Amino acid sequence: MQLINHDTMQKKLVLALLLGFICLLSYGQSTEALSEEVRQLKKQVEDLRHTHDVLLKNIDDLIWYQKVGDLAFIDKVYMTGPPKWKEKNPNAQGAGNPVKFWSYVFIPKNVDATKKYPLIVFPHGGVHADFSTYYAHIVRELVAQGYIIVAAEYRGSTGYGKAYYERIDYGGREIQDVKASRDYMIENYSIVDKNKVGIIGWSHGGLISLMNIFEYPEAYQVAYSGVPVSDLIARMGYKTQEYRDLYEVDYHVGESAYDNVEEYRRRSPAWNVHKMKDTPLLIHTNTNDADVNVLEVEHLIKGLKAEGKKIEYQIYQEVEGGHSFDRTDTKTAQEIRVKIYKFLSKQLNPPNPINSVETLRKAAYRF
Repeated sequence: MQLINHDTMQKKLVLALLLGFICLLSYGQSTEALSEEVRQLKKQVEDLRHTHDVLLKNIDDLIWYQKVGDLAFIDKVYMTGPPKWKEKNPNAQGAGNPVKFWSYVFIPKNVDATKKYPLIVFPHGGVHADFSTYYAHIVRELVAQGYIIVAAEYRGSTGYGKAYYERIDYGGREIQDVKASRDYMIENYSIVDKNKVGIIGWSHGGLISLMNIFEYPEAYQVAYSGVPVSDLIARMGYKTQEYRDLYEVDYHVGESAYDNVEEYRRRSPAWNVHKMKDTPLLIHTNTNDADVNVLEVEHLIKGLKAEGKKIEYQIYQEVEGGHSFDRTDTKTAQEIRVKIYKFLSKQLNPPNPINSVETLRKAAYRF
């Protein structure tokens, strides 16, 4: 749910900025004074954007209870990950402290406290985004099967203010944040089976899923990676400068792929396939994906094959929905999710597995 369309708000803010600039010109101010006024206006617009995101996050948190509250106990827990990878002032007080972040927890309401249940670690997608009710139907489907879910709002997620937004570390320590959310669940919930842990994610979340099983193969029994960002070097080549700017700002990578190709290589699953062990892995991609071009995922798959890794994958041909083809509510998407759930259940053995579209719909809607 959004009270204000992001694009509409941005256009209005830009218009206001331009009007303000014109007004300033009419007062005959110096170029230096005008430049400072424009800089201050831009800062106000940026601050307002983060305030808006915080408001939307608070509203969406309430909607979770409406959409999933009948099936699941819902909580939001506070935990820590590793320190920031880049400190503006390494000698400042607090520098080097762990980064604090929130994670969503969903527990089926019909759990038996004397038993143990499989855990799904579920990192969200987006360069700067959050775990929102966009995923509500998928959460319902997972909870109905008897999975416990943890979804980390890892560093750089939106809805937590400017400072947290600027802690982004794409393909870096966010991976450890997600691993920390997995460890938190095992350490704090006796009903979680530490030997039945899966990780799933789409897009950027798909990258995080891959990098987690590469870096921590002993921590996960199975993984699904949908339309994963796989090769940041190639991605910087086919995306626009506006997209590249998200990585090149001083608080993030701070350099272009041209200037520091090794840094982008370090953050790319396709260039780290040699680290994979034997975690069962399923990969899906779609040829009409306008966000993650299929060439990235093809590079990943070819790299895994070249390393002799055993994986399952499918390159879907022009399926409706593009980047979101298996996350929508179409019958085709539901059929594909049934395949995903069957793959996960082989290793995790949930109490109520989904084996058909009919059981999937019943799981999500009770009819």
